[in-house]
Amino acid sequence: MMEIRKAAERGKAEHGWLSSRHTFSFANYRNAQQNGFSDLLVINDDRVAPGKGFGTHGHRDMEIFSYVLNGTLAHSDSMGNGAQIQPGDVQLMSAGSGVTHSEFNGSLELPVHFLQIWIVPDRVGGKPVYQQRRFSEADKRGQLRLVISPDGREGSLRIQQDASVYAGLFDGAESATLALDGERHAYVHVARGSVELNGIRLDAGDGVRLRNAPSLTLTKGEAAEVLVFDLRAHELPQMP
Repeated sequence: MMEIRKAAERGKAEHGWLSSRHTFSFANYRNAQQNGFSDLLVINDDRVAPGKGFGTHGHRDMEIFSYVLNGTLAHSDSMGNGAQIQPGDVQLMSAGSGVTHSEFNGSLELPVHFLQIWIVPDRVGGKPVYQQRRFSEADKRGQLRLVISPDGREGSLRIQQDASVYAGLFDGAESATLALDGERHAYVHVARGSVELNGIRLDAGDGVRLRNAPSLTLTKGEAAEVLVFDLRAHELPQMP
């Protein structure tokens, strides 16, 4: 079963320095039907003005990753990490027992456009962990490249949950099929461009829930960048 969530239906937040679109309930955007999917809790599509960003703040017991589409994201945290995150980089922070961090636009001239994604971990507490790895355009061109997994296979970042994340770039005749366990869930998010998922056209910002699907196929991309989440067959509680 496929359930499409169109980009225009997402929550909106405009703060001058930040323009954000929320796929799921977040901050002041509350939608009782959109409180995450399986262990996927947040997909925020953020555009941050030059020199601006999220000041130091804390998290615990959450898997948080950033995926930059354009520009540079400057990261700093209480674990002593400082990094510049650019397109092709995947950053994953396991907050564990608690961590503070900041995320700023690393440029004083150009905006940064990135996805902030939260996944609920399979454990609480523990030592916070920071990971960052670059996946080249060639790694993702015309295929779904594993970038996050529970066991770190194929050079992916290791997440504390039974969840895997794939990233792909599709244009023209490029296509890819991903076999799925029909007993699990999957979520597809079109980060930019447009593409067909199992023959259905999707545009930038669109998302799709899949339940009990044996596979998914991406075709006919137009400068498309896509994230695919392979998730447990588990539903997060829906808040009133």
